[in-house]
Amino acid sequence: MSTLASIQSVPSAARGAISGDTFAKMINLSGRRRFTSQRVVLYTVLAAQNVPDALATAREALGLFRAAHSALFEQSADMPGLFSPGLREAYLGPARGHQRMLDFMALADRTLHAIESGWQRQVPGLLEQLVDSTTPLLATLNAMTALYEQEAREHAQAMENKLHSAMGEIRTISKQAQVVAMNARIVAARAGDVGREFAVVATELISITTNIDTVLQGAMDKAA
Repeated sequence: MSTLASIQSVPSAARGAISGDTFAKMINLSGRRRFTSQRVVLYTVLAAQNVPDALATAREALGLFRAAHSALFEQSADMPGLFSPGLREAYLGPARGHQRMLDFMALADRTLHAIESGWQRQVPGLLEQLVDSTTPLLATLNAMTALYEQEAREHAQAMENKLHSAMGEIRTISKQAQVVAMNARIVAARAGDVGREFAVVATELISITTNIDTVLQGAMDKAA
């Protein structure tokens, strides 16, 4: 199965399964693609003008661009790949984000190879194509970075909602436990000496549930 086919067959990963650190890494990698794409074009132009070390710098920037794109596009143990419908649409849909980047990398490779090989007749045309590709590529990369940022915001909101829901459920259980403990104390008091030890347990349970309420309220105040 091809890489593209395998990616298309992978089911969407739930946002909750992706950590906040991973979202931050994806945003960083997407931003790196924007920066390195511009660096590739700039230093390729300088390399064509025989500026010292420009060719090596362009090659290095292209390698960073390729690595960042691969990390974002391909699912791995550390990265979720195209985990949402929005990302699959951006990369594989009509906008052809993935193909645009493949075309850019291939064109940059051909241009740098022509410069290295001294093919002076081919360099101007390739260089013109590379420069012309910059604006549409940058628009695509900007849109993708914005999409990763949106996914991160939605993930953070979902986690906050989930946290509040869990806290609410714990508080409900705590209240129910307090009612049971209070009733137990009443029964223990009626039982006299026989229920004294039971009353101690009931009192301790009330203390514990009260502490739980205090901790929950503090956590909910911080999460608000």
